[in-house]
Amino acid sequence: MIYLLRHGEVAQADPRRFIGHLDVPLSARGEAQCASQARRLAGVPLAALYTSDLMRARRSGEIIGAPHGLTPTLVPGLREMAMGRWEGLTADEIRAREPDAFADWMSRIGEFPFPEGESVPDLVARAGPAFDALVAGARGAAIAIVAHGGTNRALLCRLLGLPLARLLALGQDYGALTVLERDNEAWALRRLNERPAL
Repeated sequence: MIYLLRHGEVAQADPRRFIGHLDVPLSARGEAQCASQARRLAGVPLAALYTSDLMRARRSGEIIGAPHGLTPTLVPGLREMAMGRWEGLTADEIRAREPDAFADWMSRIGEFPFPEGESVPDLVARAGPAFDALVAGARGAAIAIVAHGGTNRALLCRLLGLPLARLLALGQDYGALTVLERDNEAWALRRLNERPAL
């Protein structure tokens, strides 16, 4: 069983701000969201816990792993998509500065490369093998993975055989839990986007 989580709410929590590789901390609410998920998972026999190497995912993993005595193993391949020169900007700011590029992004979510950053296929090419290696190393044991909204959505599309254009149809709220189970060679989605109970 794979317990896939998105990191908790960040200090720059404008829901339409593009954060990408910026290394921002959790907000107080984000810490509380992770503590809630830690309580939810306290009875699950987790063998290991892995996180992106960005601060917001690492700190989330520290909180979630604490009841199990687990410290996160950092996996740079699980980072959020690099959003290039749009990182740190809100959607409104990007729309005002680069209206044509923003409209292109909106019409081609699953394939548009962020200016000076990555596309979703780039993200899948990076995060997919990282995920596969963690699953192979787990040898069937339950593990937790704490990553990012874009990363998790891209992984879910890949694992479930969905087109990348469906990326935003898969909810990934701050601190939310998704559970995957492998049945022979296929993946089954057992839970999607379970929000923390605050």
